[in-house]
Amino acid sequence: MKATILMGAALVLLTGGLRAGDTTEAGFVSLFDGQSLKGWHPSAQTGHSRASKNTTGGRWVVEKGVITGSQDIPGNGGILITDQKFGDFEVALEMCNDFGPDSGLFLRSTEAGKCYQAMIDYHGGGNLMGIYGEGMGGKPHLRNFSFLKTPDQIQIVTELKGQKTPVPFPMPLEAWPKFWQHGKWNELRARITGELPHITTWINGVKIMEWTEAEKRLDRTGGIAVQVHGGGNMTNQFVRYRNIRIKLLDAPAPAP
Repeated sequence: MKATILMGAALVLLTGGLRAGDTTEAGFVSLFDGQSLKGWHPSAQTGHSRASKNTTGGRWVVEKGVITGSQDIPGNGGILITDQKFGDFEVALEMCNDFGPDSGLFLRSTEAGKCYQAMIDYHGGGNLMGIYGEGMGGKPHLRNFSFLKTPDQIQIVTELKGQKTPVPFPMPLEAWPKFWQHGKWNELRARITGELPHITTWINGVKIMEWTEAEKRLDRTGGIAVQVHGGGNMTNQFVRYRNIRIKLLDAPAPAP
């Protein structure tokens, strides 16, 4: 009986959040025109592009209205980053990645990929929408679940390297295969505000992680990026993103 009640509660959460394909939210504007990489550029300055000696940042193309990324040569990844820098914002996108590549949604990113990363580690042992300090010694590194060998199998994480998970996993394990639909479009979302960033993430409208930084590690503004991880051979596996949109949350300048 208890499991049934929890399952029902999780499904109620699902119906309350924004689902993939909904682009009607007030205040959001598109970051991707669906036809080109206008407003974006690859960066080969990250450590994920060492296989090319930092000359290329992976393969990034637009196919059928979708940004598709992969390694361009075995072991060589990189990031695709916005031309514009942002401060306080909420960003949402739809994702339909192969299960295997390691990716990420980078917040306030530098060209070298130093950022607060909302994880899109879509592989065994990986995580979605935990928070990771990319290029900052892995500080923070927060998650409340990890994938097992398939995308419909996960385990709950309550503590990582001695640090307790700040947000408990928000549903019973048995709800996950219906909540997360592999091979279909799911929505990922992150919000970052403040000089000492306060970061919140969601999957399909359900809050996954929330955390506030304790020390200044990064500039107040930076790009938004998606990643293809370096290492291994992921030239024939792909990350896919569409419907990328942003809502600016910076306080307006005071009237003169």
